[in-house]
Amino acid sequence: MNSDTLIEALDLPASSRVNQRVPKKLLLENGAPTAADKRLINDGIEELLWLAALKPTTIGVPEYRDDVREYLEIAVLRLTLRAAAKTARLVELVHRAVPYPLLVLTEQGERPGLSAAHKRWSQGEAGKTVLEGDVVATEWDTERDAEGWPAFRGALALGKQPRTTLHALYQGWIDILLALQSARVTGTFAVAADAEHAALRRDALQECARLDAEIARLRATAAKEKQMSRRVELNMELKRVEAAQAAARANL
Repeated sequence: MNSDTLIEALDLPASSRVNQRVPKKLLLENGAPTAADKRLINDGIEELLWLAALKPTTIGVPEYRDDVREYLEIAVLRLTLRAAAKTARLVELVHRAVPYPLLVLTEQGERPGLSAAHKRWSQGEAGKTVLEGDVVATEWDTERDAEGWPAFRGALALGKQPRTTLHALYQGWIDILLALQSARVTGTFAVAADAEHAALRRDALQECARLDAEIARLRATAAKEKQMSRRVELNMELKRVEAAQAAARANL
C-alpha cells in the first residue's frame, strides 16, 4: 500500500490533472510562521506535488460561496516526507499555506496517509483564509485497516462523493476519513448516514481520544498508589470514565 494506490482509488479525471511541483519557497513564505517551522519544512519535506485541481470546469461540480467561506477549487496534493519528518505539523503547515481546501496524500516510508481541513475567511485579515477546526488526518495501518480496505477504497472515488457543491464534495471525503478512524474502534467501516451522524461521529472520536488518555492516566496512577482507600477511589473513577468511553463509542 502506498500513495499511488490511494491516488488510483480517488479516480480523478484526466481533465483535472495538473502534476506540477510546488516549490518549498511557497510554503516558507505562506505557511511557516516561525523559524522552527521553516526548519521543519526544509528538513522534512522531500517533495510536494500538485496533482489535480477540482473545480467546476474540470469535474462539473458547482462552486460554493457563503458569508463564511468560498470554495472555488479543491487542490489535491501529494506530500513526500523524509523519514525523520514531523508528519502532523508539516501536514498542518501545508494546509495553512494554500488558500484552497486541500486533499493531501502523504507518503513517509511505507505508511501513506490522507488529510483534509475546512477553510474559512479570516476575521482579522481581509482576503485571508484560516483553518476551521483541526486537520482531519489518518495514516494507513496495514494491520488494523486491511479488513476495511475494500470498503474504504470504494468510498474514496471522486464519483462517489456528493456533487451538489464543492463544499459538499469535500465534506464527503472528510466523512470517509472519520469513518476509517471510527472503524479502528468499532471494527466496521461505514460512512456516516447523514450530516448529523457525521458531526456526532467526529465529536465522539474526539471524546474517545480524551477518555483513552484519561483511562491510561488513571491506571498508571492506581498502579503506583500505595494507600488502599486512594486506590479504591481511583478504581471507582476509572469505572466512571470507562462507562463514558462506552457511551462515546456507541455514537461512532
